[in-house]
Amino acid sequence: MPVRLEEPVKILTLGPTDAGPVVLFAAGAGGDPERHRPLLEHLAAHGCLVIAPHFERIVPQATTTAQLLARPAGLLQALEEAAPPDVPVAVVGHSIGGWAALCLAGATPWGRGGKPIDVPHEPRVSRLVAYAPAAGWFAAPGALDAMTIPALVYAGEQDTVTPITQALHLKNAPGLVDVRLVPNAGHFSFMNVLPPGMSDSPGFDRGAFLADLAEATLHFVIEE
Repeated sequence: MPVRLEEPVKILTLGPTDAGPVVLFAAGAGGDPERHRPLLEHLAAHGCLVIAPHFERIVPQATTTAQLLARPAGLLQALEEAAPPDVPVAVVGHSIGGWAALCLAGATPWGRGGKPIDVPHEPRVSRLVAYAPAAGWFAAPGALDAMTIPALVYAGEQDTVTPITQALHLKNAPGLVDVRLVPNAGHFSFMNVLPPGMSDSPGFDRGAFLADLAEATLHFVIEE
């Protein structure tokens, strides 16, 4: 059975709590949704209930299966705690957060041992937005067969962490998957606050891009 966390999840919630679309947000390896706060505040300011759990920081190269499974499990616990029941949910994630979002949306990752990983799927998820998702886990035949919801996927042209080929593979899902390539963007260009020591490619206007990204994400998650 998919893991359930024993410890309570710290949750950032923004926006109305009694109505409007629900947006479940998953940060990347750093686990801190505050690094995306302007995006989340934009969604909340336009009527979305934003639910963004905090997670422990992980090192992708040394991540255990248990640490991976804590991400979708924590998202579900946050959803149960902070969202009205039986309300459709748009799940948005960056990097390994995109991996967790894909799991909830119906995709099944395969582990390094060549076997599928038992992950939770969430039937309330009706839309998916993924920024530079760690989608290489879903390359096995049939891994995307149950991902039937509409998806909006962004990939950075200069991303060496999750190359654009991973995002393009998601178009094999039966649902409608819109993949958008961002010129000059790297893996961390989707964050409002970059990790220490990281910088953008010369000529990349991250401020303007993130404003457009927030607006595009809003329009996608509120579409009927």
